[in-house]
Amino acid sequence: MMTIPSKHDIKDLSLADAGLARIEWAWQEMPVLRGLAERFADQRPLAGIRISGCLHITTETANLARTLQTAGADIVLCASNPLSTQDDVAAALVQKFGIPVFAIRGESTEVYYQHINAALDHQPVITMDDGADLVSEIHKSRHGLFANMLGGTEETTTGVIRLRAMADEGALKFPVIAVNDAMTKHLFDNRYGTGQSTLDGIIRATNILLAGKTFTVVGYGWCGRGIAMRAKGHGAKVIVTEVDPLRSLEAAMDGYRVMPLLEAAQQSDFIVTATGDKHVVDKAHMEVMKDGCVLANSGHFNVEVNIPALAAMAASKQRPRLSVDEYTLADGRRIRLLAEGRLVNLAAAEGHPSAVMDMSFANQVLTAVYLASQQHKLENTVHNVPADIDQQVASLKLAAMNITIDQLTDEQQHYLSSWQEGTE
Repeated sequence: MMTIPSKHDIKDLSLADAGLARIEWAWQEMPVLRGLAERFADQRPLAGIRISGCLHITTETANLARTLQTAGADIVLCASNPLSTQDDVAAALVQKFGIPVFAIRGESTEVYYQHINAALDHQPVITMDDGADLVSEIHKSRHGLFANMLGGTEETTTGVIRLRAMADEGALKFPVIAVNDAMTKHLFDNRYGTGQSTLDGIIRATNILLAGKTFTVVGYGWCGRGIAMRAKGHGAKVIVTEVDPLRSLEAAMDGYRVMPLLEAAQQSDFIVTATGDKHVVDKAHMEVMKDGCVLANSGHFNVEVNIPALAAMAASKQRPRLSVDEYTLADGRRIRLLAEGRLVNLAAAEGHPSAVMDMSFANQVLTAVYLASQQHKLENTVHNVPADIDQQVASLKLAAMNITIDQLTDEQQHYLSSWQEGTE
């Protein structure tokens, strides 16, 4: 019988059985993590390593946590978004796996930060972040943790941006590895995972047919690429807005209309943000939006849409559906904000499919093992995931998919590493 940790804060332990069933369902779609759990069960490379994770409390995260636990880690979790917690999963982690969790779906901002500090009370030597909130809080108010920190990992583009800014200012006091930037993460998780789950959240929240609608994607990074691709697949007329010339050109070459957001806002039925920046949808855009325009955010923080400006413009506000706030402006136009401007794929749906999180979280596990092996040898900056870890994850995923690939011959390897041979 698993011992229930004395310290935790979740909604309802009675949800544990339902949560466990969903965790096991996701586990079947995560063969790379399962393989790592089998490998590390005997090796236990994380024995004695305290880890605090500020992550979305989902079925996939639960399987990351069980793998870290199998590898020997002493792990505590809190939520990285007030609306992303799956309460049944939190209950299962506490009751079935004995992992302390501090997360309740819909928690207030005050409780959210209480939970972050509860996770830091664990005295972690490794942090796992989805948005850099743990690292930020340590640097703001928990300086006593610096001395023992082996490092951290960061799962999101937004978090990596924050951390690189800290490193550039010389403010980062321990090394952090940008798991987000691993090729097996951003090429798949951000593109295929975010693409599918964002559209899933929008459809669940609204039940509006996308075919024939004008659908604007704000930002054409890997997440934006995935969202645009999936929206196009639903039959939507896709517009891309960008500030980067190269990404704008790429979007145009991919077959999308490219224009300023102020122009796009006048004709859009849906506007989805994926930039990691603040107020990219602002008052000026809201002033020209079509009646009934749906706003959704797929970036990490709820700042991409200027919600205070929208609220100030509104004559009234109602909630016609669970994840929809409809703001009626003075001129009668309605603007519909999904999931309170938070991550629509997690707040209005279940987040990424397990199969893509399998790769992202395999990177997390292997990177944690790497950090533990380095023992304070890494510089206090943002590091890339070691290339051999990325390659290992890709190879494990291919094997799980029963895909084999060619290998270079000795002759070919020699040719590629030499300069003497040329045209014959």
